Amino acid sequence: MLGNLGATEIILILLVVLIFFGAKKIPELAQGLGKGLREFRKAAREIQDDVEKDAKRIDDSDKKQSS
Repeated sequence: MLGNLGATEIILILLVVLIFFGAKKIPELAQGLGKGLREFRKAAREIQDDVEKDAKRIDDSDKKQSS
């Protein structure tokens, strides 16, 4: 997932984030990111459920017409 990043690069990136945002802000940022990911997954799941429901409805409709 991190590609060709080594331990040194990851530590440098984390250090820059720590300096830029400060130690008190990082938990808030992580919490916001977690909430955003949760909402995204929920929306994606709802869309997938709607598509599957519509596909089943169309399939059932086709079976009734061919009978």
